[in-house]
Amino acid sequence: MADLITVDDPDDPRLRDYTGLTDVELRRRREPAEGLFIAEGEKVIRRAGQAGYTMRSMLLSAKWVDVMRDVIDEAPAPVYVVSPDLAERVTGYHVHRGALASMQRKPLPTAGELLGTARRVVVMESVNDHTNIGAIFRSAAALGMDAVLLSPDCADPLYRRSVKVSMGAVFSVPYARLETWPRDLEPVRAAGFRLLALTPDEKAVSIDEAAPHRLERVALMLGAEGDGLSPKALRAADEWVRIPMAAGVDSLNVGAAAAVAFYAVATGRPQG
Repeated sequence: MADLITVDDPDDPRLRDYTGLTDVELRRRREPAEGLFIAEGEKVIRRAGQAGYTMRSMLLSAKWVDVMRDVIDEAPAPVYVVSPDLAERVTGYHVHRGALASMQRKPLPTAGELLGTARRVVVMESVNDHTNIGAIFRSAAALGMDAVLLSPDCADPLYRRSVKVSMGAVFSVPYARLETWPRDLEPVRAAGFRLLALTPDEKAVSIDEAAPHRLERVALMLGAEGDGLSPKALRAADEWVRIPMAAGVDSLNVGAAAAVAFYAVATGRPQG
């Protein structure tokens, strides 16, 4: 059972995991280096625990103690109870959901380990917006994608904003980082995956025509918002596919496009 510890000093070193949560560059450096990430809100904290992540500590406002009582009773970590004002001074923003947890990261699997059992894979290149990362993971989980592969410069799926937007779906879809881009796409192809590059380019075939749901193994490639896939990524693909558009619209936000494409990839796939 966790210890409940009331803290009234924003400079208390025990709260260090939670300091400066709005400083994106600081947190990008600190969190992977120190092996932690921040889960925000009751549902996300519970999902992180259910996914097997070890809790380092919790930071709660008083009114959330009863709500989180069962989690507190099972947590092998200290629980710091603070006022909303102190929480804001520590984190840098008003913690609307009143509950934060610092969680220990797990070692990432290799791409090869994921490709051994997957049939439907998402490959992201240079997607560095945390909101888009979270949205894509949420759609991947909901629409039955098996794994995610990230280029070296993609944003961290376990950054607080990504976790929050995904509603914890980043915990349920396994992911790995590719070390060399786009060279590491070759082992994906060698594992039997057809590399489909999602692009609005007029040279691309309609995703309906490509019929990805009929393929045994598919790796759907997505690029960053605005720029899309790079020329070298497009050259590495087996086929270019596009989502048919109406009313003169030439493209969708990458999060929305991903959801549409995932549905096309999964349509007709046996579930369960």
